[in-house]
Amino acid sequence: QLQVVESGGGLVMPGDSLTLSCTASGRTDSLTALGWFRQAPGKEREFVAAIWWNSDITSYADSLKGRFTLSGDYAKNTVYLEIKSIRPEDTADYYCAGSRTYYGGIRYYATPRDFNLWGQGTQVTVSS
Repeated sequence: QLQVVESGGGLVMPGDSLTLSCTASGRTDSLTALGWFRQAPGKEREFVAAIWWNSDITSYADSLKGRFTLSGDYAKNTVYLEIKSIRPEDTADYYCAGSRTYYGGIRYYATPRDFNLWGQGTQVTVSS
């Protein structure tokens, strides 16, 4: 059974950097991409970034380019989301999502329906 689990959330100060992890287990050979979404209180789930599994090919939400960086350590079946210069508006629950569907390009993995399985989420709170 394929699963993804997030970790690394917590309380951080504005301006700090934070790295979230998403570790896949089980049938990881069936993965095509991993994505990150976030959901702030009272708001819809928002796409953050996605990465082709077993590659460094990435896609980012236009509004978040520059401060968010995705990378993978596939020996550990783990993808990392680094957030730099974190802001109070980055406060949200962050979710990792996996896809077992091939869409032809990483830019097509940009909505929740493009992903087949979800982690439980990790909470990030940015406050001084």
